[in-house]
Amino acid sequence: MASQLNQLHFVLIPLFSPGHLLPMIDMGKLLAIHGMIVTVVTTPLNAIKFRSSVEHSVPSDLKFQFLELRFPAVEAGLPEGCENMDQISSRNLIRNFYNASGMLQDQFEELFETLQPRPSCIIAGKNLSWTIKTAEKFRIPRLFFDGMGCFSFSCTHKLEVSKVHETVSRFETFVVPDLPDRVELTRAKLPEILSRGSEDLRDVRENIRAIELTEIGIIVNTFEELETEYIKEYKKVKGDKVWCIGPVSACNKTELDRAERGEKASINESRLLKWLDLKEPGSVIYACLGSICGLTATQLVELGLGLESSNQPFIWVIRKGEKSEELEKWVWENEFENRIKEKGIIIRGWSPQLLILSHKSIGGFLTHCGWNSTLEGVSAGVPIIACPLFAEQFYNEKLVVEVLKIGVSVGVEAAVLWGLEDKFGLVMKREQVKYAIEKVVDKGKEGEDRRKRARELGKIARNAIEKGGSSYINMEMLIQYVRNAII
Repeated sequence: MASQLNQLHFVLIPLFSPGHLLPMIDMGKLLAIHGMIVTVVTTPLNAIKFRSSVEHSVPSDLKFQFLELRFPAVEAGLPEGCENMDQISSRNLIRNFYNASGMLQDQFEELFETLQPRPSCIIAGKNLSWTIKTAEKFRIPRLFFDGMGCFSFSCTHKLEVSKVHETVSRFETFVVPDLPDRVELTRAKLPEILSRGSEDLRDVRENIRAIELTEIGIIVNTFEELETEYIKEYKKVKGDKVWCIGPVSACNKTELDRAERGEKASINESRLLKWLDLKEPGSVIYACLGSICGLTATQLVELGLGLESSNQPFIWVIRKGEKSEELEKWVWENEFENRIKEKGIIIRGWSPQLLILSHKSIGGFLTHCGWNSTLEGVSAGVPIIACPLFAEQFYNEKLVVEVLKIGVSVGVEAAVLWGLEDKFGLVMKREQVKYAIEKVVDKGKEGEDRRKRARELGKIARNAIEKGGSSYINMEMLIQYVRNAII
């Protein structure tokens, strides 16, 4: 027992999606830096994506490893080799993917006793209810990793309690009650859990929500200075066993760490950096709508034309694969790359986002406002151009634009449903994109004040995980909690 107490072993079990894998691997790196033994549960194809970046960024004297499980894709009705949610081709397969994730329990439990030293704790991601029973079986604590921020949770919680959104029409504005700040929304912008128009996965979402409500200890990728009042709101509902340890992406400090975080970049980094070096400081717009953005070509064309008409240099990230075939056809037929060759770069596939955002030439980050991307923009000290699409992203837009005042909105009026993007009209227009970019790079007082706030918040974010910072202290408290729990 004494050796176990000295050698705490954290097992991290993420949902296999880029937005969950990346922060949990970063959290694992931070735990290893704090002297813990870390095992991240993954699958063969996901391990290939992440192993080299971890080997580069985790010093050899730290104890960090992957435990590979065979993902039962075919048994769950998924295509062979589908081991990550970014490979799902249609909304109909989301349920299958969650079912496959639930079938990992027996494999993991068979391998549990082979892990040395014996695991001290399980940290699990969303929709992995089997980890509750496994933790009980092996009599170790199980903690939940919340991939969203406290502001978004507070908004949803206040609406679930008050139900004010249920008495208004789709585009009628209402105020979210009892929040520290005045937050106005419309029903059209709410996440699916509060939406009446997406019944097909309601049971899946409600199951995720029910699991979250049973958690006794929660780890959040945020930092106290970012969401001070909303962390208090979160703890009022969830209790005191909440540890804010972010922004976890800030553990990637070197240029190589930032370049290789996640998958192998689909662009030559040295060429990219040379291009950025030639641009004026604070002039380049980096546009990326996330790893699972499924917007139609028509919608993405508006984004491309807005970037082009802004007269700012830009980097535009678009997906590879069949979902981008129509967009690629438009790019080719309209000679778009030739038109923008003096001022723009298109990255197809995986982008070294942290490396780009940390470059001095970046003047704005046009993002879907997923929580990971939002935090990465905040940590880089870059103003945000908010283009939310679904889930809790409209909440995050409110946080960065109206509460933190470090962003500008593109003006998207309604959420799309993930996997049903082709059922919606234009969510953004080129004129709105152009206007938002011009506003964020404006040299007047409003623009300068926004940039100053973003820079100051970026410095606070990076310091939070350093020794003496709020997140560093919370990480130490989390470790002590686990130590006490296994005595």
